[in-house]
Amino acid sequence: MDDAGVNMALFAVVAIIYLAITIALGVYGYRKTLRNEDFMVGGRKINPVILALSYGATFLSTAAIIGFGGVSGQLGMGTIWLVALNILVGLIVAFIVFGKRTRRIGKRLNALTFPDFLGRSFNSPFIQLFSAGLILVAMPIYSAAVLLGGVNFVVASLGINRDVALLGLAVIVTIYVAYGGIIAVMYNDALQGGIMFIGMLVLLAVTYYTLGGVVAANQALTDLAVDPGVPAGLADAGMRGWTSFPEFGSPLWYTFVTTFILGVGIGALAQPQLAVRYMTAESGRSLNRALMVGGIFILVIVGTAYTVGPLSNVYFYENYGQTSFEYAGNNADMIIPIFVNELFGGHLLGELFIVLFLLTLLCAAMSTLSSLLHTMGASAGYDIWRHIRANRSGDHTPDEVLFGKDRELVKSMRAARIGTMVMIVVTVIVTYYMPANIIARSTAIFMGLSAAALLPAYTHVLFSSRPSTQGAKWSIIVGTLAWMIWGFFIHRTNATQIGLRDWLFPNATWPAEPWAVIDPLVIGLPLSTAVMLAFVLRDRRRGGP
Repeated sequence: MDDAGVNMALFAVVAIIYLAITIALGVYGYRKTLRNEDFMVGGRKINPVILALSYGATFLSTAAIIGFGGVSGQLGMGTIWLVALNILVGLIVAFIVFGKRTRRIGKRLNALTFPDFLGRSFNSPFIQLFSAGLILVAMPIYSAAVLLGGVNFVVASLGINRDVALLGLAVIVTIYVAYGGIIAVMYNDALQGGIMFIGMLVLLAVTYYTLGGVVAANQALTDLAVDPGVPAGLADAGMRGWTSFPEFGSPLWYTFVTTFILGVGIGALAQPQLAVRYMTAESGRSLNRALMVGGIFILVIVGTAYTVGPLSNVYFYENYGQTSFEYAGNNADMIIPIFVNELFGGHLLGELFIVLFLLTLLCAAMSTLSSLLHTMGASAGYDIWRHIRANRSGDHTPDEVLFGKDRELVKSMRAARIGTMVMIVVTVIVTYYMPANIIARSTAIFMGLSAAALLPAYTHVLFSSRPSTQGAKWSIIVGTLAWMIWGFFIHRTNATQIGLRDWLFPNATWPAEPWAVIDPLVIGLPLSTAVMLAFVLRDRRRGGP
């Protein structure tokens, strides 16, 4: 592997300018954050362009660029279908069907977080606390994957110590999230999203230029299925080439469809950090205006990642006689970082782009990580600590806490800032224990769990004038338990990486195919939906919620 690296002087200049702007936006957010509503939802008056870029930059992180880009490098262009689902479901359906109703109901109820939205909608402190607890337990896995993606590229490009990169990135993000609230987060997201957009466009153009153009590059990628041929293990799993979708019904087909496409595509609808973005909009018209900007942004970011990843095989095979996965040391998470450094290293313009792409990856990591930290901090400080403090004082009932009569007493904005700092420590610890080839899967795990647990109740409350509180409670509980049981004990890849199954049942055998490769979402979401529908029908027969 080429050790050309990065011009450190050039990187230092760019980094100083970037950090100065980041700090300035953090100060701006701090000065504008005077109330809980400012810290949590930006006063409900965020500009549509800022909203679109923030949503896109939060949605698409290093997990998409490094994680799924690397998976695409290993398994081929089948992930391109996820681009369509990201735009159709993750943006169009999300904004038009979910976003407008969430903004309207959230404003009417004065909800400030996603758990707060669910709790107030169902008049249930239990739902608020359970969903907040789910965020604090599961979101660090996704946050760690995002952080790891940024750290991998910093280490590959700069050659600096992994611990220094990890802690430095974590500290910078924590400072402006904790003090600037969501205003600082979203304005920095917009800055970072703009940089990501430019960086990914340049990467796509230079990749095709280097490989002889679109037609020649794609044909060369197709030809790799013959020479050198698909690796034996992947061929046995159903892979037929880097420009072909896996064979129908094969283990790899089930992984693509149930984990990558459905898990991430549908899972985006129930992401707490994305749902909060709807509540920052001033009006439904603002969401309409954000759609076009968001659509172009998502198309360029993930379209590039899922195209360049597979094409890197052509580059590495022509230059080194190896596929991308082989050249990256059998670690899909390192394919994109190594490819960028190989492609651009060794000359001034190349070094300039490596610096730009390094900044792109830092932006991708920081934008999503900041949003996740804000969500976790708000859940810890506003949704959970507020209840604990009020219950200890004995001055308020759960309903009074839910409807915010104790806000000044509990000072939840300060608690949210403390919660943010605590959760970054948790995230860093989780990052240290993450294995290789985990970034894309960690993303799918969190998004799938969120959808299985929360999507039926969230959807129900948006479209029902009399939402079923009992239905929502049991739907969330059943969806969570079903996903965890299947994910911890049945799904082979998840269960192996989590390790609980091997610890409890060391001699147990795996179920027959395809059950061992079907994602827990496909089990948990139908069950939680069925429970929700059963209670809705029961309540209708009884004539009330």
